[in-house]
Amino acid sequence: MGETTIASQMPAPLPQPYSMITPGRRKKITGRAFYESLGSPKYILAPMVDQSEIIADTIIQAWRLLTRSFIPPSQQSSFLAYTPMLHARLHKETQSYRDHHFQPTRTAPSSYPYPQSTPVSSSVTNNEENTIPYLDGHPAHDRPLIVQFCANDPNDLFQAARHVAPHCDAVDLNLGCPQGIARKGYYGSFLQESPNLIHSLISTLHKNLDVPVTAKMRILDTKEDTLRYAQLLLDAGVSWIAVHGRRREQKGHETGLADWNVIRHLRDQLPKETVIFANGNVLGHEDLQQCLEKSGADGVMSAEGNLCDPGIFAGEDGRRLGVESGEYWVGEDGKGGWRMDAVLRRYLDILYKFVLEKEPPVRRPLFMPHQIDTNPLAIPHPSPPPSPTPLHNNPDPISNLTTDDNTPSPPASKRRKHNRPPARTSSPNLLAIQAHLFHLLRPLLSRHTSIRDHLARTPAGDMQSYEQILQDVEEVTRQGLTEYKADSARLESCTPVEEQDEEEESSAKAVARCRRPWWVCQAYVRPLPKEALEKGSLKLGKKARRKLEVEEKEKETAKDGNGAEEEKQEIVTPAREEMDERDDVPREELPKEAMVCE
Repeated sequence: MGETTIASQMPAPLPQPYSMITPGRRKKITGRAFYESLGSPKYILAPMVDQSEIIADTIIQAWRLLTRSFIPPSQQSSFLAYTPMLHARLHKETQSYRDHHFQPTRTAPSSYPYPQSTPVSSSVTNNEENTIPYLDGHPAHDRPLIVQFCANDPNDLFQAARHVAPHCDAVDLNLGCPQGIARKGYYGSFLQESPNLIHSLISTLHKNLDVPVTAKMRILDTKEDTLRYAQLLLDAGVSWIAVHGRRREQKGHETGLADWNVIRHLRDQLPKETVIFANGNVLGHEDLQQCLEKSGADGVMSAEGNLCDPGIFAGEDGRRLGVESGEYWVGEDGKGGWRMDAVLRRYLDILYKFVLEKEPPVRRPLFMPHQIDTNPLAIPHPSPPPSPTPLHNNPDPISNLTTDDNTPSPPASKRRKHNRPPARTSSPNLLAIQAHLFHLLRPLLSRHTSIRDHLARTPAGDMQSYEQILQDVEEVTRQGLTEYKADSARLESCTPVEEQDEEEESSAKAVARCRRPWWVCQAYVRPLPKEALEKGSLKLGKKARRKLEVEEKEKETAKDGNGAEEEKQEIVTPAREEMDERDDVPREELPKEAMVCE
């Protein structure tokens, strides 16, 4: 980044929303007036499910801050973020759960290292003395913020919401999670058949909570059912609805495409003052505006696309600044993207400064393409800063060491004690680093497996190892830029796509459109259900297979009978009730995808 610092890239403090003005009971505004009070944000970082075994899908505070850092300060009002989904009952009952999953304040140290943090009223700190804003909902750099809960009990939801209300702008009810854990716990999209319970959950917050309530839902089987469902939420008191354009059954390899037409139907049928956010089919920045135009929504959400490219919301001004700093790469074909080494450097800097509260280490300047000489052998290769030998390169880094006076190294028992990995951290921001990097660096790791293996073995919170990974990523990125300079045609970002029927749905065009060189952040395009079936990564149960066979026979019969029927490609998405006949076990999906709950 050269002389550019993270501090200069952090969003400037915004005018405080109504929830931060005065202590005590606050003036509450709802609906479109509330949306406008936040600056009418168009781009929204969507919530994702938060589970310890699938921490990859959590948008924790450091990652939200990374995402915000790509948006120029003058455009921060166009951005809004959600927390990961929190469990209302656990949040209400368990102090350790609250401390781990939502960290808005902490005890003030004797000397606070960053005096630029904005002081807040006692209402923001729950009237606790000697506390300061810490991470989640920090008024200077993590607002506006919506805290999302899953719940099936109005009292649990209200009590949990009371804990977070002073540190956020609204509380959201998750009505969209389609995963098996939501089915077992009876929350998320599995509340669709309980309209009275949904109404009670929302109205309880609307009537009693100091901040507004919102809801995130999925579409139903028909436009009419979806419209009635949205009206139920609005009647209960939500200030806006976020609509994921996929049905509950569309998940994993059956994800398929989101239907923006249903969201457009809601826009056309609901009152004009209704605030609607659209979610689904957002792979890159160009999809954001397309979604807004086709759906008619006020804002567009992205979560999984953001995990692959945290700069997805950066507009033209943000990308221009990235080009100037060398962080944003543009190829000879005009396509570009954020360099992985630059993004990783930003991410680690944010972790140091805001989570560990210490200055980031001094690093060598980011390698710039203009440094490439016409002779690749003449490329300067600055040495990395000195650091201990990483464990992945030497299983016993002390085995051959000697002291200053050339005496032998300590005995093996002491070497093992000295060489123990760092203690496991409980910080969600540090626990999430590894999984976030697997998302961010996916194309690079598939090519450079030694970095992938190092990342897989890195203990949580081992910042020294992550620094070594950064150095490795910077080195291979330098090599990639050099190769591109020497032979850009061979590494061109676009590959030809076979001609296909306009009516045929395929992921091939999306893959070609999103593809960039392996050192550039880029979207992961899931295969469509039909393609997953053909590849064998999705297996249907016996009933679903019989249904598919019957449909194919009917098509063949009709086609042979009159020769005039126009064959139409279909995506087979079996109903969720269809099970294998053996012990009512749901059909198997291979391989198991991470639980994504946008």
